[in-house]
Amino acid sequence: MKTIAISIFLCCLAALQISAQDSMVIINQKVITLKEVVVRSNMDVPSFIRRIQLDTSFYRAFKNLHEISYTALNDVRMLDKKGELKASLQSKTQQDFSNGCRRMAVLEEQSSGDIKTPGGDWNYYTAEMYAALFFTQGEVCGENTSVKASELSLHDKHGLEKHKEQLKMMFFNPGRRIPGIPFIGDKINIYEEPNSSYYDFELDIQPYHGQNCYVFTISAKKDLSGFEKDKVVFNSITTWFDQQKMSIVARRYDLSYDAAVYDFDVQMEVEISPLEDIWLPSLIRYTGNWKLAFKKRERGVFTATIFNAKK
Repeated sequence: MKTIAISIFLCCLAALQISAQDSMVIINQKVITLKEVVVRSNMDVPSFIRRIQLDTSFYRAFKNLHEISYTALNDVRMLDKKGELKASLQSKTQQDFSNGCRRMAVLEEQSSGDIKTPGGDWNYYTAEMYAALFFTQGEVCGENTSVKASELSLHDKHGLEKHKEQLKMMFFNPGRRIPGIPFIGDKINIYEEPNSSYYDFELDIQPYHGQNCYVFTISAKKDLSGFEKDKVVFNSITTWFDQQKMSIVARRYDLSYDAAVYDFDVQMEVEISPLEDIWLPSLIRYTGNWKLAFKKRERGVFTATIFNAKK
């Protein structure tokens, strides 16, 4: 009874802040605002929300990059505290995939500043992470192409490999708990109480690059107390879904946190495009400002543009 009463109260409170044409539903104790165009579409909202939480299409799109040939433009820039360019790497790479193996060639490359050490190692963790995620060294064969959620695991991973896996977990399954991140691991689990009470959930239909898409937005409530704001990591997550196939066609993230021993303020944007019967990331943008204990602050901007994809 108490849960029902709280839910009704939240609905009444939220109703004061939305238009008369909008509506609301309660799914798993979350109040979700439905914009007028969604209300008129008579869509099965509970099934849609469950599908969002279990989605693997986004992860699949990135996995597909390991099974095709493509060309990429890579732009990595490190900035100083005034926002001026400090170091950079611009390159054009080409991946070839055949007989179950992929290999990458650098067609063009320019660098500036201290992007790398004299020995050729990356001098910035941001650039090193980019290289680990998007550059292929040598020939890679026989990869696991599964997209099961259980595949994202920190088991037996250390150092850079562990951080890569944590980034993938946050990237592909935003809103689910990530172990091993001090102070914020539980706060990322925004689909469940108590964290879900700090966020607004909204479903709309909007055009994106010429096609109508379902748009699901999760954003931190604007009237949170100081204590409650300390529980928020995701300022917003906006996801666009193809109305016909229900695949993700774009996603934007805005997250920040200050845990004293480290802090970060990061924005990311990913666009997904079709290639015959599959989907691929075609544009990835990142802007980040972060500081870890005993490491220098890094302000980085990178863009990956993928084109000329062939199966």
